[in-house]
Amino acid sequence: MAPKEDHAEDKIRVEEQLTSIPQELLMALLDNPYESMILIDSHGIVRFMSRANDGIYLLPPQEAIGRHISEVSPETGTLRVLETGKAEIGRSMLLDNQWRVVGRIPLKRGNRIVGVVGKLMFMSHEKLKSLYRRIDKLERNLDFYKEELNALNGSRYTFDSIIGDSEPIRQAKTLALQAAENDVSVIIVGESGTGKELFAHSIHRASPRAGNNFVRVNCAAIPHDLIEAELFGYEEGAFTGANKKGKPGKFELADKGTIFLDEIGDMPSDVQVKLMRVLQEKEVERIGGKGPRPVDFRLISATNQNLEKMIGTGMFRLDLYYRLNVISINLPPLRAIPEDIPLIFKHVMNRLNETRKQPVHHVSGQVLEAIRNYPWPGNVRELRNVVERAMIVCQEGRIELADLPISVRETPPYKNPVAAGTSSLKEILESAERKAVMSALESCGNNRVKAAALLGIHRTGLYQKMKKYGIE
Repeated sequence: MAPKEDHAEDKIRVEEQLTSIPQELLMALLDNPYESMILIDSHGIVRFMSRANDGIYLLPPQEAIGRHISEVSPETGTLRVLETGKAEIGRSMLLDNQWRVVGRIPLKRGNRIVGVVGKLMFMSHEKLKSLYRRIDKLERNLDFYKEELNALNGSRYTFDSIIGDSEPIRQAKTLALQAAENDVSVIIVGESGTGKELFAHSIHRASPRAGNNFVRVNCAAIPHDLIEAELFGYEEGAFTGANKKGKPGKFELADKGTIFLDEIGDMPSDVQVKLMRVLQEKEVERIGGKGPRPVDFRLISATNQNLEKMIGTGMFRLDLYYRLNVISINLPPLRAIPEDIPLIFKHVMNRLNETRKQPVHHVSGQVLEAIRNYPWPGNVRELRNVVERAMIVCQEGRIELADLPISVRETPPYKNPVAAGTSSLKEILESAERKAVMSALESCGNNRVKAAALLGIHRTGLYQKMKKYGIE
């Protein structure tokens, strides 16, 4: 009985509210010029017609009252709504020789239909066209901003962007294509400059998530005290200096898309624990938040470090490693694929030609031989630097051996020193490191900041190595 009593009380309250409305205010609502309202009862008799309808129907408002709606508007659809009880919004109707947009809404008392109210939603097609134009403009603006957002949070490369015909590259591309088709975690392992981000972009572009965000995070570039806020977001007032409105984290931005965690080996241990939870539960909790938020993402990570060794020293979590390492893609350094080096050299040259007034189209055979022999400790990043330098200093649009840095053109054919057995492992590593430092400095015109960036180390670390090897 209680629900019926509650309903009766609600009915009484509504009726009390209606009786308390001043007659003048109620008539102003019904007779406003913007809706052109017409009201019929359950028998189809017109009980009210606003003055704004004058000249639209067969009869003026004062004569329509008390007449059947079919006498006032033979083509009316209000009788259909009276029978079905279903509202009709945004229908076209020919009135006064003009097509107009109307709405018909059933009026109910409990389960019983007591009438129908009809309204002109647009008095003329010009107004409707104006609305369409505004909607079209908004949609075009939305498409523009979507494109801009995709440029910021989208992937730029495809598998066609990966240059190389060597067996290691073909194997890596095949495995990456298989990974793209399966929505699992992927880890890409390789030295700095081997194209890990290029592969990550390509996997996203070839996956079912390609139409959504590709969010990139360099774990080594974010200060440790801020990385948690960047990844998981924070709420208003979560900490001093926080955005007043809060901020979504990278995982939220990657919802329905892909998040790429580069240099994941540099992720702090406490953040590794939280990342493990995100991967397990597929939900994130902002700093200062009141509860978790569900997220749907595909994770691709990359590192140039030996994670297995880091696990042994306690610097990386074993359970997280297993979560990341569903599919592992190992990228070879340039020195392991010498047959691809001339292809990549010419590809970089052609790309740089697109912005040059005087393009370079010829490369001597001696240059191609020299670049195949050089070990490229900086991999593709160093190669691009060498190509750009050679294109600047060369003459008559042709790169000759003299246009290469001394370290590149005077390097003897590269051989695996370990296989030769000529030195201890420590001596081999120190020799390779010294050559890499010298090459980086020469390639960067002795700019130590750029050389450190090319080698993927901090500037202080570069100074220490220069001092160790007596490099001026």
